[in-house]
Amino acid sequence: MMDTPAFPARWKVSAPELIAETFSSRIWKVLREDGSPAIVKALKPFDDVADELRGEYYLAWRRGEGAVRLLGRDGHSMLLEYAGETLLQQVLDEQGDFAATAIAAELMAKLFSRGKAPYPSELQPLRERFASLFDKANTDRDAGLDSLYVEAAVIAERLLADPHDIRPLHGDLHHENILHGPRGWLAIDPKGVLGDPGFDAANMFYNPLDRDDLCLDPKRIADMAEIFARTLSQTPTAILDHAIAYGCLSASWHHEDDNAVEENREMSIVKAIRAVRASF
Repeated sequence: MMDTPAFPARWKVSAPELIAETFSSRIWKVLREDGSPAIVKALKPFDDVADELRGEYYLAWRRGEGAVRLLGRDGHSMLLEYAGETLLQQVLDEQGDFAATAIAAELMAKLFSRGKAPYPSELQPLRERFASLFDKANTDRDAGLDSLYVEAAVIAERLLADPHDIRPLHGDLHHENILHGPRGWLAIDPKGVLGDPGFDAANMFYNPLDRDDLCLDPKRIADMAEIFARTLSQTPTAILDHAIAYGCLSASWHHEDDNAVEENREMSIVKAIRAVRASF
């Protein structure tokens, strides 16, 4: 039996219920003084804790526009607005992929609206986030391999050198980080990155993780590129370039973790996106 955590008295929360536990955090549903629900996210000590802490700065900066409100922070714990019960995944399952993608695009438009405050200095520059891809591409180059990683690193370099725009980014937008509740659709669990908004569209091409039938479908890839291009005022080919770069970045993380199954999955989707990109 896990001990009930001690939350800061100033938060005035009660009735904690553990609703999720991941390698990085414990998520508690609590009641606020007025009886309304909230979430406490308590981070565990782990390697990428900086990612989660940067997400706090992102949420504070967004001030509830398109994302959950940060209601309080205490060390490695955050008190967060309760986003709701309905995952975007549910819309996909019940109404189809097109409906889910339209909602994601609408939410992106909100997330990229300019905040009134200056951008938080704690956000991770996008170039830094791409470090693993550049490392893998260099290793392959040194070994004389003309791999997809090498190709993607060239694409990433071009995108980073000439960004369409630079904004605070969520950094991990997908069907289980978008929820519907009293305030409509909101994003949760940001990473807090700074760079071209095309990066935030890219992850959607690889999700949901258990729907390779969708992720490998050329029509879905092309439709997503068109929809996100309109939302972000970019070209479909630029969005597809972001998707290729992102997929190889994600695959390079799996490579570092010796997770060949996930690495191969990402690379098979990269190839499908690359084929669609060639047809535009």
